[in-house]
Amino acid sequence: MRLGINLGYWGAGMDSDNLAVAQEADRLGYAVCWAAEAYGSDAPTVLSWVAAQTERIDVGSAIFQIPARTPAMTAMTAATLDSLSGGRFRLGLGVSGPQVSEGWYGVKFDKPLARTREYVEIVRKAMARERLSYEGAHWTLPLPGGPGKPLKLTVHPEREHIPLYIAAIGPKNLRQTGEIADGALLIFPSADHLEETAVSHIRAGREAAGKTMDGFDVCPTLPLSLGEDKDVSTLADAFRPYTALYVGGMGSRKQNFYNQLAQRMGYEKEAAEIQDKYLSGDKAGAAAAIPERLIDQTTLLGSVERIAERMQAYAAAGVTTLTLAPAGFTLDERVASLRAGVEALERAGLA
Repeated sequence: MRLGINLGYWGAGMDSDNLAVAQEADRLGYAVCWAAEAYGSDAPTVLSWVAAQTERIDVGSAIFQIPARTPAMTAMTAATLDSLSGGRFRLGLGVSGPQVSEGWYGVKFDKPLARTREYVEIVRKAMARERLSYEGAHWTLPLPGGPGKPLKLTVHPEREHIPLYIAAIGPKNLRQTGEIADGALLIFPSADHLEETAVSHIRAGREAAGKTMDGFDVCPTLPLSLGEDKDVSTLADAFRPYTALYVGGMGSRKQNFYNQLAQRMGYEKEAAEIQDKYLSGDKAGAAAAIPERLIDQTTLLGSVERIAERMQAYAAAGVTTLTLAPAGFTLDERVASLRAGVEALERAGLA
């Protein structure tokens, strides 16, 4: 099992340290550094900045938002980043959510699975430097009856095949991801429930496409907070606002993929209460309503020994790249978390 790091969103208050964190991860042998985007910083700018000042670590988008860019623009960006980084780019895609897609980008959030499938087909075609011609329900290239003609990407990516990941939560999206992608980006993953909530659906998609799980990258992100095992409850409390935001307030009442995931993990009643409180404006109440076990199942908390045991469970559940979001209020604390991740991996016998 490999390790990655996720820098999250730029502008979250730790920007001055993020480059140093990425460089330390590069020195420690982490496999990939991911950066996210929502409606603040864009991921390509952050990734190019990190890639220019690191040597070995891959840089990946977690995610490029599908409503933000045309497929051809995404292919251009991926090819450019792969070329500039010396073949170290990984392309992660996702549909975002209805609030961001429609409220920020003005793109209707409908038929996300079909849109993703067409998007991936166009991106792959463009990155392979084929002349771009496509007829689908959502994109037609070139536009009919006009001056457009099929064009070919002029930039040569460093590699013939740039790894393509999809951020997926729901069963149908996970199955499609298994069919059409090289990896899945997961969030709020519990090792106890990973088979039924994610891996089984990915495997079904791989089988439908005549493929096995060999070479497919199951890549969840987990916050890591280092401390004494006796202080796990206190460590968990720090993640209550984070969990409440996703389970309670991300998306709408009818379309909150994270809330639905919590329900599939057995927290139906709790997920409903968290959402009710959050959407009514009681964010503190929503955070207080989160079971400590839910937080503990979806983070890495405690001593190196405890974290090593959890890593073994994730590896047994099928995880191939475990992406860490190192917690800490200072650079020294975040670096200590990075080093603890490596030590735990070695103690788990997974390095």
